[in-house]
Amino acid sequence: MNTGMMWFDNDPKTTLDVKIQQAADYYRQKYGRAPDLCLVNPGMLDKAHPEPDSRHAGRILIRPFRSVLPGHLWIGIDEKLPAGAD
Repeated sequence: MNTGMMWFDNDPKTTLDVKIQQAADYYRQKYGRAPDLCLVNPGMLDKAHPEPDSRHAGRILIRPFRSVLPGHLWIGIDEKLPAGAD
């Protein structure tokens, strides 16, 4: 993901999945497309989804990304490169 929307929610009572769903709903309303990727700080992911196979919130793939600060979500569309473009 090269571009996306940054979302902040540091409420300890709200689960990561709910935070991602709220951010996804706003993203869909604002940009007219459903996001499919959410980058979060690894510390947030380890608590909510310790198993790599369970790292989804609905249809949204959740990936750890050290550059994202705790309490923040970077949500958007996973740009898939055409074959041979990398």
